[in-house]
Amino acid sequence: MSDLYVEMHGQGPDLVLLHGWGLNLRVWDGLTRELSSSFRVIAVDLPGHGRSAWNPKARTPAEQAWQVHATLASISDRYSLLGWSMGGQIAIDLAAAMPGSVDRLVLVATTPRFAASADWAHGMPETSLEKLATQLRTNYKRTVSEFLELQVRGSAASDKVLAELHASLFSHGEAHPKALVAGLNTLKNSDLRSMLSLVRAPALVIAGQYDRVTLPAASQALAHALPNARYVEFRRAAHAPFLSHAAEFSALVSAFLRGDADAPAGTALREAS
Repeated sequence: MSDLYVEMHGQGPDLVLLHGWGLNLRVWDGLTRELSSSFRVIAVDLPGHGRSAWNPKARTPAEQAWQVHATLASISDRYSLLGWSMGGQIAIDLAAAMPGSVDRLVLVATTPRFAASADWAHGMPETSLEKLATQLRTNYKRTVSEFLELQVRGSAASDKVLAELHASLFSHGEAHPKALVAGLNTLKNSDLRSMLSLVRAPALVIAGQYDRVTLPAASQALAHALPNARYVEFRRAAHAPFLSHAAEFSALVSAFLRGDADAPAGTALREAS
């Protein structure tokens, strides 16, 4: 089965949105409203999330990227990609494998490697990931809820952001437990650093100052490793800056996708070289 659940809104150049672990395309509703006047926004439910069936053959970022590509093949042959967290890893894989299809790349709260290692200091400790895996086997609904709370800690408007994340699950469907397990294995094992040099599309890497899931240092290292990337950090944002800083985020992404050289002015942004 290759088809994933997709929603399309607006007209203009195609922009594909890929959500993070445990969530679904409803998290993009606000951003879609902002961008659909200038772009045809194509939001995708990843395998086993929202209204997309779980595909046991789509366990890795590469396999999920292929399923996204197969779904998009009948919709668009040229698009920009915006991936958030685990969706950002899938976007990296897709951009590296299909350079002729991807115009521009926006990576939000994305790291090439979630787990810390001897040569990667910017990841989650292995003990934290093991604890998450144990909790997932015991009570997956509680684990997802606690993970959502971790995503908003330190964020401006954290209560509002958390409510929006929960609302996306309640209105559009929780992830399949097997998809959650496979996604967590991806977080534990994937390492995309070796393929970053293959990404030719201009990239915008966006981080939140207080992100405790994907450290800003990981996103900054990602931007430095990509051949053509720019790094922007949102002050007082955590893991979901597109919700906590919706207006500034949509303005920044829109300008980048249009090819504008400069970011819109705003006190929420901090750009690093």
